Amino acid sequence: MSNIIAVVSGKGGTGKTSFTANVGLALSMLGYKTLCLDCDFTLRNLDLALGLSDRAVMDFSDVAGGRCSLQEAVVSSEKYPDLDLLSAPLCDGDPDVTADQMRALAKEIRDTYAYCLIDAPAGLGTGFRLALAMADSAVVVTTTDASALRDAQRTVMELKAFPADHVHLVVNRVDKKLMRSMRMTIDDAIDTAGLPLLGVVPEDKDVPYALNRGIPLRECNYFAERAYENIAKRLVGRRVPLLKI
Repeated sequence: MSNIIAVVSGKGGTGKTSFTANVGLALSMLGYKTLCLDCDFTLRNLDLALGLSDRAVMDFSDVAGGRCSLQEAVVSSEKYPDLDLLSAPLCDGDPDVTADQMRALAKEIRDTYAYCLIDAPAGLGTGFRLALAMADSAVVVTTTDASALRDAQRTVMELKAFPADHVHLVVNRVDKKLMRSMRMTIDDAIDTAGLPLLGVVPEDKDVPYALNRGIPLRECNYFAERAYENIAKRLVGRRVPLLKI
């Protein structure tokens, strides 16, 4: 059964795009046909994180509006045959797409892909709502910053339509020394957000390096990438211990 997952946060800079790209890649490496859908139509950086920079000609609004087929709009990775990208339109305002059109697009995606990860924009605006209209479940990505945790709480309030076991938390960019100095634990983050934990990803200098180089993290890193691989395994139902940080 196909699973469409909205990757959301209330605050920018938590690492949603890196999460979407690297967990999507990990799912494809496990043998699952995976689509990464960029719903951030103001920034649209998912292609960089996947190493598919500027290859998209059509976007999700073209598919939703009936101007092209899903197969015509997606960009396929040459290195990773089970991984595809569906880009966002690049526009200043909101795209001319309705929630009903996005739900119809979701039906097409389910016919082709085992997993679809939607990189939603930060905040609770139009892109966030369009992503939720398509999704079967949601992952809230936060950091240990107090402001990010507060925004995660606010985001969780907007996810009440999902069953409790369909919304999970990922704590990203975890710095062990910083957490120790603040006397903060992962349990504190879980309690603050009020969600079950899907995974923990360490702070890693190779993440921005990979994004700036336009290459998948898998090709230059093992530490943070292993955390993303563990999360992908949990998504497909495997029991994997949390990465020690």
